[in-house]
Amino acid sequence: MPAARAERILVSGASGFIGTELCRQLEADGRTVLRLVRREPASPDEFRWSPDEGTIDPRALEAADAVVNLSGASTGRLPWTASYKREILYSRVNATRTLAEAIGRASDPPRVLVNGSAVGYYGDRPGETLDENSAKGDGFLSDVVQAWEQAAALVPDSTRVVLARTGVVVGRGGAFTPLVPLTLVGLGARFGRGTQVWPWISLHDEAAALRHLIDSELDGVVALAGPEPATSAEITTALAETLRRWHPWVIPTFAIKLLGDAGQELLLNDQHVVPERLLADGFEFRDSTAAEAISRAFAPDGGR
Repeated sequence: MPAARAERILVSGASGFIGTELCRQLEADGRTVLRLVRREPASPDEFRWSPDEGTIDPRALEAADAVVNLSGASTGRLPWTASYKREILYSRVNATRTLAEAIGRASDPPRVLVNGSAVGYYGDRPGETLDENSAKGDGFLSDVVQAWEQAAALVPDSTRVVLARTGVVVGRGGAFTPLVPLTLVGLGARFGRGTQVWPWISLHDEAAALRHLIDSELDGVVALAGPEPATSAEITTALAETLRRWHPWVIPTFAIKLLGDAGQELLLNDQHVVPERLLADGFEFRDSTAAEAISRAFAPDGGR
């Protein structure tokens, strides 16, 4: 028998790119959204926390049926200096550890923690088909994801834990923030050979998948990527076509690698990730191809 629907969802990163859409969908679904904030709370649905200090208002966990953790410094901010790499790592680990330890202290803990994660775990894997059982790869982001997911292991067994390994989210923000203005002024470009597979997912389906996982019985790693693969060249070309702009340029591989780890891991890594467990659990994607997701996202109504 399926578990009762979670009605009160505590969200960290609620004001972010993915968090904003998730909260919109949850509220449209008739659920109560509770938000973790780092400032003084401004309403009864806000609770203060400080992941860097490991503190959180204990009432937040007692009030929630489920927790979705989307906290973490943006990987899209460049350059990845040594200090910013530490921020990328510790912003994720500290947030997850703070929540995990708070769940362990709660007298009435939430039933589930859906914890953000990333396909960066797999590293550069050209020619492979990757799923939840695929081995860890190499690289900075792979190490970050490993530490991030290990922090979630501190959650007691009474709370189900889902590790949502997310790909490139297609929408008006996130990885597309720098791509759109460049494309609009005619500087849309192919990155390197362009044959590398980018594991995309639309913003709508990302949030819908997180909602699905709140009430599902799945635990452990779940890959959040679209059902049909797309190369980086197919994605940047589809963006240019949707925006009705030229796509004439090529940024050579050697130039991208001048960005260091960020260039390789954000733009050149090849990761054909299959959402095997999500599909097997009955989740239905609204956007089945990257071109469809891009067309919806950049339509006048924002793809809703």
